[in-house]
Amino acid sequence: MTPMAGKNNTISAPKGVPDYVPPQSRTFVAVRDTLVAAADRAGYSPIELPVFEDTALFTRGVGESSDVVSKEMYTFTDRGDRSITLRPEGTAGVMRAVIEHGLDRGALPVKLVYEGPFFRSEAPQAGRYRQFHQVGIEAIGSDDPALDAEVIAVGHEAYRAIGLTGYRLELTSLGDQNDRPAYREKLQAFLAALPLDDATRERARINPLRVLDDKRPAVQAMLADAPLMLDNLSAESSEHFTEVLAILDRLDVPYVINPRMVRGLDYYTRTTFEFVHPKLGAQSGLGGGGRYDGLMAELGGQPLSGIGFGLGVDRTVLAAAAEGLAVGPTARCEVYGVPMGQAASRELAVIAGRLRGAGIRVDRSYGGRGLKVALKSADSSGARVALVLGERDLEQGTVMVKDLLSGDQRPVALAEVESAVAAILAG
Repeated sequence: MTPMAGKNNTISAPKGVPDYVPPQSRTFVAVRDTLVAAADRAGYSPIELPVFEDTALFTRGVGESSDVVSKEMYTFTDRGDRSITLRPEGTAGVMRAVIEHGLDRGALPVKLVYEGPFFRSEAPQAGRYRQFHQVGIEAIGSDDPALDAEVIAVGHEAYRAIGLTGYRLELTSLGDQNDRPAYREKLQAFLAALPLDDATRERARINPLRVLDDKRPAVQAMLADAPLMLDNLSAESSEHFTEVLAILDRLDVPYVINPRMVRGLDYYTRTTFEFVHPKLGAQSGLGGGGRYDGLMAELGGQPLSGIGFGLGVDRTVLAAAAEGLAVGPTARCEVYGVPMGQAASRELAVIAGRLRGAGIRVDRSYGGRGLKVALKSADSSGARVALVLGERDLEQGTVMVKDLLSGDQRPVALAEVESAVAAILAG
């Protein structure tokens, strides 16, 4: 028996990889599409990316000191003896594509939106999967604080469009390349005086900010008096952050300043943020992002600034459930057809095709099922309208149209089915 096989030698999904089946799959798609639609309204163009890349893209772009690179990546050697990694996040891949295809040579900022699965070898638990789905946006080529505010507002508007209200937006600034060296020295001096274990001390040497993200209570207790980046910003970085907050205030986007925030990736600078939902427990982060002003140059491109986010579709689905929200259509179709006999089945196939062509979702019964059973299927489908077609109806050139909500029914000429159905659905 293979590790993923279950009883009777059936094969199960790999551990930590969620399946979305009806009816939850409709919620998943509706959440994903709503997140994408918020970006589309702000002028972000879609980009499709490969799910695996050269490993060097992530070690250089994400940072070797991050847990993502050091512990969580799915990396393998392909048949050409190349080191390949399943993408653990989206920004580095977008940067690679922008550089490779010269998008940074056109009008700036380049504004892109992407969605799809990402992969991290983590210990699975509720809300933490080894394959997870994200919707992300990237805005590349401007350091205008108004762009920071726009990116944050797009995420806020997306969650509001889904109906979520129980989340909070946390914000901070991680400073720029001029602020970081002095702060790094100050933080490393503080950490050097602590009784840290060897692994944590090595992390402090490579990137001391990552130590602030240590979740162990004993370590957090030792960090209570650690110097904070927000208190060590240059005048320029402080002014940038103040302007971001001023625009968010004007947009009525509520936020909480969290000076101890540390994102899980090494490339973040200046504005950094996270959407948090307390009802999700330990995995409370819905999504987040920030500015990454040195990333493009690190990957061999122009020294252009950028900002973006990644919003978790899976966790947003869980948050919607926690708030008792019904997201997306609950019915799998709007019209359900019930043919009685072979000739009726053929005619109903034509009617269904016409209705689908008009943008109406149609399903039907198959296999000559009896009227009573077929009407039960119509009810369980969630359809608003049932079309019942028998031999006598065909002879008369009509079909019985039944409003499953009111119970009203009447014969309608075959040529008038579309208008009759549309009138009921619009009522």
